[in-house]
Amino acid sequence: MTDDPVLFCLHFLGGSAREWRPLAEHLGPTMRCVAIDLPGFGDEAHRPGGDVAAMADHVAARIEAEVPRGPWFVAGNSMGAKVALALARRSEDGDPALAGLAGLVLLAGSPPAPEPMAEERRRAMIAWIDADPETRQREAEAFVAANIGAPLSPDDHARTVEDVLRANPDAWKAWLAGGANEDWRGRIGTLATPALVVSGAEDGDLGPEAQAALTLPHLARHRHEVLLGAGHLLPLERPDALAALIRDVVAAPPETAEAPALPPAFAALMGSDRVNSRLRAALRARMREPEGPFCLEPEERATLAACLDRVLPQDGPGKIDLARRIDARLASGTGDGWRYAALPPDADAYSRALRTLDAAARETQGRSFAELDGPGQDALLGRAASGRLPTIRDGIAPEQMTCWFEELRGEAVRTWLAHPASLAAVGFTGIGAGGDDADALPGYRLTGLNEREAWEAGIREAPITTGDVR
Repeated sequence: MTDDPVLFCLHFLGGSAREWRPLAEHLGPTMRCVAIDLPGFGDEAHRPGGDVAAMADHVAARIEAEVPRGPWFVAGNSMGAKVALALARRSEDGDPALAGLAGLVLLAGSPPAPEPMAEERRRAMIAWIDADPETRQREAEAFVAANIGAPLSPDDHARTVEDVLRANPDAWKAWLAGGANEDWRGRIGTLATPALVVSGAEDGDLGPEAQAALTLPHLARHRHEVLLGAGHLLPLERPDALAALIRDVVAAPPETAEAPALPPAFAALMGSDRVNSRLRAALRARMREPEGPFCLEPEERATLAACLDRVLPQDGPGKIDLARRIDARLASGTGDGWRYAALPPDADAYSRALRTLDAAARETQGRSFAELDGPGQDALLGRAASGRLPTIRDGIAPEQMTCWFEELRGEAVRTWLAHPASLAAVGFTGIGAGGDDADALPGYRLTGLNEREAWEAGIREAPITTGDVR
């Protein structure tokens, strides 16, 4: 055995250990991949399958037999992710066979909650697995095609269909009728194990909104990435991108949850036919953290983040990185179409205003603005709002600072409200006003004071948890 990191890999329903070969090749010598066939699939097709706990037992035995000496991780795609979550809970509860778990990689994962799958489709999938060979072949081809964002290579496609066809029908049905419907929310609770969560933008049932609503709330330390153009079979579709993400997370595990989770009712609304596909795509895009380019210097970004924490404090698990989003907007040169005539262009105004604020903090307190406590920051922001900050070289004048701080407050609220989690927090259901069929727009039927449609049930109506906007 070596001390290199080991990645134990668990496949999707109907898959096998072969699913992970492309990822193993892209990870190369940086991480050793040990792909495991779950009971009833791949080379374990002679087994009848089992529930989530039984599959976790099977994997735990393999991990214990490997005796990984270095840090080890467990990756799960779809069905395999639910098993990975069960293993993480056992590890955190002190199972000696699972000591040393360093992180999770959850790819289009089946969540702790029952999977959000239409019952009609579940019954159809259970029915065709026992059909005649011609029907099975046709349905297996359709199953693979429906779960990818773009066609696989001919060899990968053929192997994936072959894996589906060699699955034990009893194991296939056991997952659809049992494992996928098991409710592990209470047992999983909130895991401290660092986790990389990856979803495909073209995934139907377990795409970005489902992960945000059903998986992220169980992970105290996570990073959520969305792969554009990808579907459900991510290790086969995007092994290069996954390898890069995994290397990043192994090198720097997430310390805290990076984004707020979507309430399940709002996620279900986003995925419903009441929301047209263009709007759904826009909302999903708003959930992704911008990757750049950016234009603010690190010290300026830190000052901006500290300002935003005072202007629009965000409580509870997860947090929208408003500073990152505003910085990306500044670098893009886009905006709302107007600015104060007294101010220079946005990017220049922000940079100079943040330097002015930081200089005032250092002059009066001997520390940067980001290092001050809340009352100290509030005092300086109050001076900025009333035009009482001194002018510095390459900064902006006091009256300009007043205009900039007003602009900052408006941008903070606009940026926050653009995120679907914020729309859910204020109980906004307007996204469900109409789907793709223009001739059958559902709209609203109840228009009386405090009246709510049946489909609005469960959408958050509690007070906003972000504090008062100053």
